[in-house]
Amino acid sequence: MNYKDLVQQLTPELVANFKKAMELGRWQDGRVLTAEQREHCMQAIIAYDAVHTPESQRVGYIDRAHKEGDQCDDPQPETLRWQDDS
Repeated sequence: MNYKDLVQQLTPELVANFKKAMELGRWQDGRVLTAEQREHCMQAIIAYDAVHTPESQRVGYIDRAHKEGDQCDDPQPETLRWQDDS
């Protein structure tokens, strides 16, 4: 089975279970996630989102848009000048 086939077999319910397990650090039956299971869950969630979810709704999405006039939009940042008071 290749990577694409594996991602296609993930269901929304399974991915929701993975997300819940990641949030709580344990499975629904109370068993703690191992570091390896956590890594696999995270990879499955990211892979599923990349195929089935719009970019703005994906896990870890950061909206890079900004409003005009934001302080960060200033093309000429103010230069700090240190004064020697001695």
